[in-house]
Amino acid sequence: PICMIPLPIDLSKSIMMNCCSKMICNGCSHANDLRIVGALKHCPFCRFEPSADKAVYKRRMKKIKANDPVAMRQEGTENYHKENYISALKWFKKAVELGDVEAHGRLASLYHEGQGVEKNRVKTKYHMEQAAIGGHPIARHNLGCIECNLDGEVNGNIERAKRHLTIAAVQGYDLSMKMLLAVFKEGLVSKDDLAA
Repeated sequence: PICMIPLPIDLSKSIMMNCCSKMICNGCSHANDLRIVGALKHCPFCRFEPSADKAVYKRRMKKIKANDPVAMRQEGTENYHKENYISALKWFKKAVELGDVEAHGRLASLYHEGQGVEKNRVKTKYHMEQAAIGGHPIARHNLGCIECNLDGEVNGNIERAKRHLTIAAVQGYDLSMKMLLAVFKEGLVSKDDLAA
């Protein structure tokens, strides 16, 4: 029951399987649930039957020992949701070292908010740029916001902001398109730029 259609950018429309760190859309998750009505739920990728959180944690730790950056990011995310920001920072950094783009975005968020670390604008921007280079549309959008001076600093470059927002919009991030329309209404973006 896996459609293999590219996953939506909106993370609320997809689920990460705790057992194998694979992402599936909500539709595939629902189809899997319908397929195994009455039986113990299992992962459509690895067929693991998550019986307890301890088993899932043990399996994730096994993947972490094998240097799986997605499992490291997932462990960081679990710690982040438990408000254990220092541990989350540690796991995100390890995932970044192994090239996980999403972890760059999460690290940027920690540095921006000062969670588990001192607020650091330079590191925030660096990690956002790395995530954007890796194809992360939300990081690209956030870079556009920084360049538009939405973060209160007067160092913006409207041309760079337009490029970042346009790329994020082309990647399918709706908020970037809305922001481009707002900037267009202020007269800062031409119709030609908006059509691109």
